[in-house]
Amino acid sequence: MEHGEKQITVIDEEGNEQLYEILFTFESDTFNKSYILYYPVGADTDDEGDIEIQASSFVPNEEGEDGELEPIETDEEWDMIEEMLNTFLEEEEEQE
Repeated sequence: MEHGEKQITVIDEEGNEQLYEILFTFESDTFNKSYILYYPVGADTDDEGDIEIQASSFVPNEEGEDGELEPIETDEEWDMIEEMLNTFLEEEEEQE
């Protein structure tokens, strides 16, 4: 998994550009895709201290850079992403 100060710009359905901070990316051999988890830059946490984290899949292009973000379509993929996120958050807490 990659860490680091990385940001991406996502254009929403209305054509507005939104800047997101990349939480982490990972690859899945099961689905043969890469996944990216990200959240809005400057996002406020809700009452429980949570930030709305978004996830998308992508297929890196030949230069190894991020390709087009694709929506996640299956429950199996969502389950796997949730597991990866929970593991990531547990590791972050242990480092504090």
